[in-house]
Amino acid sequence: MKTEIEVIVADITTLEVDAIVNAANKQLKGGGGVDGAIHRAAGPGLLEESKRLNGCETGDAKVTGGHDLPASWVIHAVGPVWGGDKDEKDRLLASCYRVAVEKAEGLNCESLAFPAISTGVYGFPPDRAARVAVGALREALKGCDSLRRVILCCYSEESAAHHRAALDDTGSGG
Repeated sequence: MKTEIEVIVADITTLEVDAIVNAANKQLKGGGGVDGAIHRAAGPGLLEESKRLNGCETGDAKVTGGHDLPASWVIHAVGPVWGGDKDEKDRLLASCYRVAVEKAEGLNCESLAFPAISTGVYGFPPDRAARVAVGALREALKGCDSLRRVILCCYSEESAAHHRAALDDTGSGG
């Protein structure tokens, strides 16, 4: 069965999905933007559990429980800071999406929501990030058994428009 990808504008911390992806920093200690919002909504238990993971490298992801969130799991993906070798940044961003899908599949998640990783304070151009994200997701979802629904949860209508355009450019979408 094919996995549906949809784009919405919403607060990712309110979504009733099996797992949400956090646009995390390498220390996994909360921060600004989506990361801070997820930590605030999840409560102090998320930070305590995250501290035990000993950080995370760029392009990789680690999993914690959802704590006070509606989602059962939080997949903390560390995206790249924009600048320097653009192809390398694309590769690292794509890796975030692929690894998060692998982690969700390993948890037998049926639904997974992503923010627009690296497009906030990390400065990744939003249109480019959307194309990288959609391409990586389409590739990663080919081998999935459990995932049925992937949500690209955008904070703004502008971000959502970039993601919808990327879905339209790469085939069927949400």
